[in-house]
This record gives sequence, structure tokens and C-alpha cells, in this order.
Amino acid sequence: MKHLDQLPGAQVTTVLTDIDDTITTDGRITAQAYSALEALYNAGIRVIPVTGRPAGWCDLIARMWPVNGIIGENGALYMWHDHASGKLRTRHLFDEATRTANTAKLTRVCASILQEVPGCAVASDQFCRQYDLAIDFCEDVPALSDKEVDRIVQIMEEAGMTAKISSIHVNGWFGNYDKLSMAKLMMEERYNVLLDDDIERSRCVYAGDSPNDAPMFAYFPLSVGVANVLNFVDRLPAAPKFITELPFGAGFAQLAQHLLSETHNPRP
Repeated sequence: MKHLDQLPGAQVTTVLTDIDDTITTDGRITAQAYSALEALYNAGIRVIPVTGRPAGWCDLIARMWPVNGIIGENGALYMWHDHASGKLRTRHLFDEATRTANTAKLTRVCASILQEVPGCAVASDQFCRQYDLAIDFCEDVPALSDKEVDRIVQIMEEAGMTAKISSIHVNGWFGNYDKLSMAKLMMEERYNVLLDDDIERSRCVYAGDSPNDAPMFAYFPLSVGVANVLNFVDRLPAAPKFITELPFGAGFAQLAQHLLSETHNPRP
């Protein structure tokens, strides 16, 4: 991983970023990190969080944070606030009937996990999820071992689910989507930007910190890990190309400062 100072930031028009332990610090967003988001947004750089957090959180973030939109539940949907109409808009990947059928299957898998992996828990934000099952292994419960986390992943995969490990949860869902597939869809539908184009892809930064960010780290040439990504270095299928000196939200602020120190052409 290269030092952040080597990242060529002058051409960047979009910042895609994880939230937990990338923007947040110890579970909270600091004034420094929030100010960094706002500074990027005010500079005309698109800011799009890409998170495993639920649709209910995305509703609030799309409305109230200085962002252009948000991808939620690890790529199941995206939201944006239509300022012209004053309305929140949501792009779902699956229709309501499919989501309802999948919810019943998720309930059965959840029961198996709770029985087989003592100490884990259903994530506190599960009530406002529409697509996935989030199992907490260290946010509101004592931290589980890697072996126990891997067992949660195994149970999900044996049930035919896609399973991804974040810094706090194991998220599982039915379907082949992920953060990257929805980022491609959102950028094409909302901004007419084709991320399969090398030039367009080189204008995007992705920031993250954990294994479920690996597809984004691999795809974007300007992928950045905040320093705490080193906690997962042995569990990353693909590592970020650049790394900040500081961890968590302070590292994200470093990234924003680096990008803003160079010249940008504002985007709507």
C-alpha cells in the first residue's frame, strides 16, 4: 500500500466511502469527519457513502448529511434526496414480493446462527433492514473470535446466502449483488458515468477499512484504506492501493484534506 501523498487527486470527481470505522470513530462520527464530508460536498465533489447499514439509516443520511446519495445494505438499494421536489427517492434492486420472501428465509437462518454461535446477536439496527441479516460480533456484544465469525459466515453460505464481514457485523443476503455492483448501477443511472471505463473509474476514490470493502479495493485504482484496515490485513482478498497515516474518521479527514489541496472542477 502506498502513502496517501502519492494518490493523484486532481482528477477526482467522486468519493465513494464506507461509513463504519472509516468515517466513524468508536461508533460515532466526529466533527472532524463530518466537516470533511461537508468540505468535499461543498467543493463540488460527489460524496456517496457505500455501507452495510440498513435502509432506515440511509433514509436519514440521504436527507440530512452533506452527500449526493447513499448505497445501503451492501448494495441492495440506493437513495438520494431530490432537492427539486423535496422528496427522498429509492432505487430497489428487488421488488417487494421478493424482499418479503427473502425475509422469511433470513428468519430461519438467523435462528440457526444464534443457536450454533453463542455470544453473537442480531444487530441492533436489524429492525430497519429490508434485504439482509446483520449478525453482531463486536458492536454491542463482547468480541467473538475469528473462528466464531467464520462459523457465522459458513452457516449463511450453506443456506445459499452471500456473506460479508465488516468491522462489526457479518451481513448475509440472498442474491449476487454487492457494494461494487450497485455503485456501477447508481453511477450509470444517476450520473451517466460508466465505471467500466478506465478513465471514469480513475476519477473515483473509494475509502474503506474491512473485508467487505475488498471488491471496491480491487476495482478502483484510487482505493484508500484508513489506517485501521491493517487490523484485517490477513483477511483481505484485495488490499487498498493507498493508506492513510491515521485511523478511522481522522484518516478519512486526511483523505479529504489531500483531495481538497489539489484543483478540482466542481460537479453538480
